[in-house]
Amino acid sequence: MDAMTDKTTLAAAPADTPRPTREQAEEAVRTLIRWAGDDPRREGLIETPKRVVKAYEEWFRGYHEDPVQILGKRFEDVQGYDDMVMLTHIDVESHCEHHIAPILGTACVAYLPDRAVVGISKIAKVVEAFSKRLQTQETMTAQIADAINDAMAPRGVAVFVDAKHQCMTTRGVHHPHVSTITTTFTGEFKANAELRERFMRLCEQPRR
Repeated sequence: MDAMTDKTTLAAAPADTPRPTREQAEEAVRTLIRWAGDDPRREGLIETPKRVVKAYEEWFRGYHEDPVQILGKRFEDVQGYDDMVMLTHIDVESHCEHHIAPILGTACVAYLPDRAVVGISKIAKVVEAFSKRLQTQETMTAQIADAINDAMAPRGVAVFVDAKHQCMTTRGVHHPHVSTITTTFTGEFKANAELRERFMRLCEQPRR
């Protein structure tokens, strides 16, 4: 297993820890329902454990997605194009690793190709692969940049994430209008302030 795979895909449970069965997962949900003060045998809650486990399969599918494979196919016939390739307003739907509360926002990602590019949908899929896990926003932002940097060896990568954390908006300090912004820059983006500023200006353009 190469260093990049080890760094970006092995966030799941250790190999020597057996994954619980679906039945065990559903029973855990029943336990939480009882702990919250309700009766999992109540009509409206009977199917809830199954629904929650099914939702977890969707919310955390990123543990089973490999950014190396996502970015594996590249195209070198770009007619000499060497400016940034950028995707803006990529939807981010994640969950914080401290409270398993939703993190909802958007990401902007850019890279400066060195001979090769990838299909633009692959960049969005890399964002999804890391967001569909238990995360901190800081870690997710760095992971996205590292995956693109390691898989493609571009001249630079820039990542901007703007998100609201429901562990902060619906509990704790209850500040529903606070947004968290994180950035990561590598290569020419890190070295060139004008290039970073151009990237940030493009990130700030309204969604069309």
